[in-house]
Amino acid sequence: MAAPHLIVPIFPLPDVTFFPHTLLPLHVFEARYRVLVIDEATYAGKPEVHAVAGLGEIVSCERLATGRYNILLRGECRVRLGPELPSDTLYRLVRARRLADADPAGDVTAALSRMRAACKDLLGALGRPADLLDTALAEGQPAGAITDRVAAAVLPDADLRQRLLETIDVGARVTTVADAVERLVKELKGGRE
Repeated sequence: MAAPHLIVPIFPLPDVTFFPHTLLPLHVFEARYRVLVIDEATYAGKPEVHAVAGLGEIVSCERLATGRYNILLRGECRVRLGPELPSDTLYRLVRARRLADADPAGDVTAALSRMRAACKDLLGALGRPADLLDTALAEGQPAGAITDRVAAAVLPDADLRQRLLETIDVGARVTTVADAVERLVKELKGGRE
């Protein structure tokens, strides 16, 4: 995982096995890859497609009776998908370039505190257990990792999640997610404070 350039499968053709610890891009629905997965006509109305994706390691995989897969991935990093590589395997391979986080220019402690408080308020507004996000919000983790987990877990706006995925500045991500979770709590409470 230390190399900046990676070769990863974009999506397998039917009847192949996923192996634990394999790296797969997340949100791989770019048009040039989409045609390998599903025909374009049935893709109408699905999420937009972007060259920047998350890369995750397969934790578990199950093939469903429908032929689809239920795959659990643990996020690893952001990547920019590059050209497809010639391959004689059942997997389509693509070159990907790791996108490193840019350290925040200033102190993000206040924004992280706002995010943590807003997450607790969100859980309360939804009637969910107060400790549900304790692992994601725990102290001692990089600010970017906390922010990415919160965004993936609670932000419903796919466009916002994609913008966050493409934002390498950690400070900007922390502030954006803190603001978004606070807005979400306010909406759930009907504008009441």
